[in-house]
Amino acid sequence: MIPTLWAIVTINFFIVQIAPGGPVDQALSDLSGRKSGMMERITGSGGGGEVAPQQAPASGSEKQATSQYRGARGLDPQVVAEITKRFGFDKPLLVRYWDMLKRYLAFDFGDSLFRGRSVVGLIIERMPVSISLGFWSTLIIYLVSIPLGIRKAVKNGTRFDVWTSTTMVIGSAIPSFLFAILMIIFLAGGSYLKWFPLRGLVSNDWASFSLVGKVLDYFWHIALPTAAMVIGGFAGLTMLTKNSFLDEIHKQYVMTARAKGLTEKRILRRHVFRNAMLLVISGFPAAFIGILFTGAALIEPIFSLEGLGLLGLESTLQRDYPVMFGTLYMFTLLGLVLTLISDLTYTIVDPRIDFETRRT
Repeated sequence: MIPTLWAIVTINFFIVQIAPGGPVDQALSDLSGRKSGMMERITGSGGGGEVAPQQAPASGSEKQATSQYRGARGLDPQVVAEITKRFGFDKPLLVRYWDMLKRYLAFDFGDSLFRGRSVVGLIIERMPVSISLGFWSTLIIYLVSIPLGIRKAVKNGTRFDVWTSTTMVIGSAIPSFLFAILMIIFLAGGSYLKWFPLRGLVSNDWASFSLVGKVLDYFWHIALPTAAMVIGGFAGLTMLTKNSFLDEIHKQYVMTARAKGLTEKRILRRHVFRNAMLLVISGFPAAFIGILFTGAALIEPIFSLEGLGLLGLESTLQRDYPVMFGTLYMFTLLGLVLTLISDLTYTIVDPRIDFETRRT
């Protein structure tokens, strides 16, 4: 986990550093835009206004200071230097990299460059929304896909197997963001019905509701985002479950159990289920993280949900590096922890697996 986490953070750090348009550029462009707007209001945008006198050519040192960032044109070099120092970009690249690693070991992600708040506070505030979406979506997908996959394995080749496979292929072919937009148009007051709210995880007056009212309001708001996230998630897990059970059903121990007179239900529950579920359990972290990333990147901005996805999108557009790397770090760490939990779950499902006695 440690080298994987380090590699992901390191690679993304250096890729972002060489990308154009950093936070300093963003801040200087905003400052330059405000300055230009102020000058237009003073001199007038029409032809009757006075023409501002031309500035004298800048010296060599001023040109070097102002040409470092494209957004610094027309600004005082001292202002550029102060903004660069405030964002920490006055230090060499490797110094900034080592400082980041030392702070991240203590879960100190610094402060947002444009929000005036700590990154940890922003992540803690936004994480429940993303975790909530990922949890309910994964739970629904597993509750539907595992029984459906077992049923398809038992009914392999029948009409039930064919039409369920066709339905899942159609569902997986529809992008989640497109399905979300269609539901907004038809069910959230876009053009037709207004059965569901358009944005937010709860109503504005949620605190005044009773306990039952709060629960119902929460599920009322989360229904459409969850439906958009699960639409394409059934196919993979269902087919994985089906193929795992088909593989186990044709093994020798199942034939021996049948020869002893055991019923098909007893064979499936007592013998096939435990062995076939190993692959399904191993796919849980990937399924949860995949759903979490998909929802974070696409669904949250569409439904205006204040989660990590919307936070990451806004931070990327603003070039807010501390928030970008903080959310990346937490997503990666969460995925690695879930993978570890999945490995440990192997030993519960199949006691024959023992990681400590493995020989390489």
